[in-house]
Order: sequence, then structure tokens, then C-alpha cells
Amino acid sequence: MNSAEPRAFSIGPARGARSTIQQLALVLVLLLQLLVVPAAWAGPVSWQEVTATSEGRQWWDSGSLRRNREGNVTVLSRFQPQPSEAPPAAAAAASEPVSPRSRNDARLYVMELDCDQGLYRDTSVNGLPQFGAQWLPVGNDDLTAEVLREACASAPA
Repeated sequence: MNSAEPRAFSIGPARGARSTIQQLALVLVLLLQLLVVPAAWAGPVSWQEVTATSEGRQWWDSGSLRRNREGNVTVLSRFQPQPSEAPPAAAAAASEPVSPRSRNDARLYVMELDCDQGLYRDTSVNGLPQFGAQWLPVGNDDLTAEVLREACASAPA
């Protein structure tokens, strides 16, 4: 076989394909970094607990307060149902939310608050977007009503 003759087959991708695969891998790595880096830019969590009720306990993060384009307030919130096996006094004794690793029933919400109308909607639950979430009145939900009141009072103008 003469060295000037083309090979009958080659092992692995052609040189141009290898370059394209490397470029795609680089773009993928850069995109993944863009998704991860904003979490590092986030400020420290500053949980503010509202008054506990028979339903459970709720906190909102004062460091997450933002106004969106519509002028509504968004806030990270955490709800922990009242444990049925523990007496209410024992549940209220802790000053911080229980770790989600130890309490599967605790939930994180990103809430959008319409402060003027007293409405809210959960735009994310445990990190999962809630597309098309409906606006709800707080009604008899004292925890949500207090989160709405406190977060709206503390929100940037």
C-alpha cells in the first residue's frame, strides 16, 4: 500500500468531527457553569420566622426579596408542617428550620406576592417551576398571610 493512497477505513472520528465534538463539549461545560454560578452569587439565607400555628411553621428569606417586572414581590419561603408525633411546645422550641434531609415533609417555595391585592402564587415548589400557577387569596391561612404582610413591608420599593 502506497502512503499516498487513502486508507480503506479509519478508527475514531475524522479530524473535523473530533474538533466539532470538542467545541460542543466546551459549550456544554460553559452552559453548565452559567447554571451553577448564580447559586454562588446568591447572598446568605436570612430566615425570618412568622408566628407558628397548628398547621406548622413558616419562614421567609429576607435576602431573597425582589420586585419583578410587574411590580410584585418574590420571596423564598419554607414551610414545615406541624409534626403529629411531637407535642406543639417541642416543635416550637427549635429556632431554625429542620434540615430537608431529616424532614421530607418540609417544602421550599418561591412565592410571588401581589401586595396591593393580598394575593400570592407559588411559582416554584422544592425547586420545580409551577408554570401557570394561579393567584390565590390568603383566606384563613395565617402563615401565608403573615409571610405576605411581613415580606411586603420589607420589600424594596
